Amino acid sequence: MIIQNRDTLATTPLREDALAILEAGYRALDTETVIRETVQISDSTLHVGEHSYNLDDYERIFLIGIGKCAADAGGALERILGDRITDGIIVDVRGTTLGRIRSFKGTHPLPSVENVAAAREVVALLEQATERDLILTVISGGGSALLCLPHDMSCEALEHITHALMKSGATIQELNTVRKHLSDIQGGQFAKLAHPARVVALIFSDVPGDDVSVIASGPTVRDDTTKEDAERILANYGVITMCVLPDCVVTETPKEEAWFEHVDNILVLTNMTALNAMKKEAQVRGYETEIVTAQITGEARTVGEDLARAATGTKTVRLYGGETTVTVRGEGKGGRNQEVVLGGLSFLSQSTVLVAAASDGWDNSEVAGAIGDHELISQAKVFGLDPSLSLNENNSFEFFSRAGGHIITGRRGTNVSDLYFTISA
Repeated sequence: MIIQNRDTLATTPLREDALAILEAGYRALDTETVIRETVQISDSTLHVGEHSYNLDDYERIFLIGIGKCAADAGGALERILGDRITDGIIVDVRGTTLGRIRSFKGTHPLPSVENVAAAREVVALLEQATERDLILTVISGGGSALLCLPHDMSCEALEHITHALMKSGATIQELNTVRKHLSDIQGGQFAKLAHPARVVALIFSDVPGDDVSVIASGPTVRDDTTKEDAERILANYGVITMCVLPDCVVTETPKEEAWFEHVDNILVLTNMTALNAMKKEAQVRGYETEIVTAQITGEARTVGEDLARAATGTKTVRLYGGETTVTVRGEGKGGRNQEVVLGGLSFLSQSTVLVAAASDGWDNSEVAGAIGDHELISQAKVFGLDPSLSLNENNSFEFFSRAGGHIITGRRGTNVSDLYFTISA
């Protein structure tokens, strides 16, 4: 089982069904399966989705994987391509050992000197590529932090800016707009460095709406945002004072179409893959099921309340995907998915369970998220826990640690935003 503590959590029939539905979503997100279904070789032709490439046209093949899917995807691609790979680099949060590909273990969600060192290795590989080379790259969630090469600023300064924006509740679109314009490799600059080589990017979406220019801050995608957009976001959140000369320079990203004429950006996995699998499992179990949206956003505690209030009807499941934000005001520990459930607890009916979980199994802590219902509320009262007080302190982790309800999967090899649903008996 992917949910490691499923037996402990499944204390009621409704919880048992909820956990089976979530398990189905996780199983649909297996990176190696996605790669095998997307990438095949027949004779000397490489097929990637609907695209085909004659490998005889290329002298060398380089493989670069960035993000939380990179290790698993790199292993799968190495098994497919074998000794056709000339060289390669994987940068993810776990590290791995591969035959022809170098692996670097980085940090997330904040950048680090380790990430910068790995990004410089990627740049060195890209800069040697010619028009006779094929660069196959995997881009996935977490890539914004992992592929970190600050423009005219220290890694420490970038870390402070990133943390300040996250703490202020900036959306992933806002955060990545700033990252693009403080970077020498994101916002299409990866593609510019690789030009004139052929670049084939396999993209695993972790952002609501699946905008490829936002995923991992769009290293292979022409960027439509401007440095003025980035400066405006920094000013709106009061972070502009942390980004002044000589500490950093907000730079412009490449806009010329010529840099992207040899780039194919191919979306291979989205949040809907998991939601469709979850819907199927819920229907098999006899629930009237609806995928409400795959683009949910907003303040986590408010989203939790909204989901709880919307849970109407009997024998129903309402599914959501997306990514919320948390405006941090307290000194507690937690993650956005735990805060969603904590925010919804007080508004749940007696016959409803609320679940929120990170698809990568890591909700800003060693848990994926939480499950909540009236059984958990009763247990919280035994320990004298008040959901409102825990919300005020942004202390969702401690709340669920004591009351129960944490969902544990370990780090997953895929990140496609977060999974939310209500299930009513």
